Amino acid sequence: MQERGQFHAVRFYDSEVSLCRIVAAFLKEGLLLGQPAVVVATPAHSQGIVAELRAREVEVKSLQAAGALVVLDAAEIMATFMVDGVPSREKFRKTIEPVVNAARDGQNDRIVRAYGEVVDLLWKDGRDIAAIQLEMLWNELGRTAGFALMCGYAMGNFYKDASVRDVCRQHTHLVASDGTLRVSNADSLLIGALRP
Repeated sequence: MQERGQFHAVRFYDSEVSLCRIVAAFLKEGLLLGQPAVVVATPAHSQGIVAELRAREVEVKSLQAAGALVVLDAAEIMATFMVDGVPSREKFRKTIEPVVNAARDGQNDRIVRAYGEVVDLLWKDGRDIAAIQLEMLWNELGRTAGFALMCGYAMGNFYKDASVRDVCRQHTHLVASDGTLRVSNADSLLIGALRP
C-alpha cells in the first residue's frame, strides 16, 4: 500500500498511441515545473513518447543533453536487477537510484517524473508475482527518493479481475483514457480500470 503523499499512478492501455500521448502530457507537465523526466520503456514506446513531447514543443535534444530527460530501454534495465526471475532489492536500488539522482542534478528536493513499463514486460511474460514485487520496490524507493511515477500495463494482459486488483493495490491513482486521474481505494480503481 502507498504512503500518504506518494504519487504512483497506473495506466491500463489498449492503444499504444493513447498511452504515448498520456505519458508525454504527464512528463511535459513536470518539465514545465522544472521536474526532470525519466522514461523506462520499450524502444517503440520511447520513440512514441519522444515524438509526442516534440509535438508539444518540448526541446527534447536540449533536455537530454542537460540530463533533464533520460530515456532508457526497459528490457535492458530489467536485466540489471532480476535474479532468478525476481527483482533483487539491492540491484534495483543500485540501478534506479543513480538514474533518479542524476536527473535531479544535485537538487535533492527536486521531484523527478518517471514513466516505467518493466512491470508490464514481466506481466506479459507471465511473471505477475515478480511484477507486483517490483511495484513494491518502487513504492519503497518512492518513500525516500521523491519521484512521481506512472506505470503502463497493456489491458490484454489481464484475464482476471484479481490480477487488476493486485496491480491497483500498489498504486495511488488510476489514469483514465483522457489522462485524468482518479484517486481512490483498490476496489474503486478496479471498477475504473475495467471501464473503457
